[in-house]
Amino acid sequence: MKHKQLFISSIIFLAILLIVSGCSNQSNKEEKIAYISANVNSEYEKVFEKIGLGILFDYNLKLPYANRSWVTVWVEGYKNGSDEPIHLTEMSFGLSPNKVEEDHMGFGIINPNSDNPSFFLYSHSGSLPPHNIDDIIFSQKGTISSWDYAIGNEIISLEKGETKILAVYQEGESSLKTYDYQEMDSIKRMINEDLTVLLLKIKVEERYD
Repeated sequence: MKHKQLFISSIIFLAILLIVSGCSNQSNKEEKIAYISANVNSEYEKVFEKIGLGILFDYNLKLPYANRSWVTVWVEGYKNGSDEPIHLTEMSFGLSPNKVEEDHMGFGIINPNSDNPSFFLYSHSGSLPPHNIDDIIFSQKGTISSWDYAIGNEIISLEKGETKILAVYQEGESSLKTYDYQEMDSIKRMINEDLTVLLLKIKVEERYD
């Protein structure tokens, strides 16, 4: 009888451990401050390209704690292997009256093949109007270039204060290599090997003011 009671007690104890562990794992999942994915070939992109404006990178951004989240999206540039980035454009938004928000955000380039392309950023909270980018960031030696998403359609979670690369521009003299956009050593090699590199980045921080 005692052995049976001991067995039952052990089963109950293990069940409690599993429940607590499950709750802990669920809690960890809920601690992510943001979730983002690329909307490749979205209607936004198709319309933008159809009317010949340029290139659009569209994303879906979910903020589970929108009322205490502060989002910063920016583009930084590197030329001829420079260690220090050139700040090109930036937009910040957050501290929504809503607890949860999910909507589109993105980055657009008007006349990307011209000497003076225009950049703009947009989100559900507002937008940064198109403005010209100084052509000093682009190399006169460049003969080949490419814009590409750095993330895919799969949903990616962001930790508080984590910086994530969302899109990449490469400009080369005669050819371009393929790199891992989420691996920092690979990004450093790209910056050193290409004439010009532009990175679209996002960071979500927790704020209460």
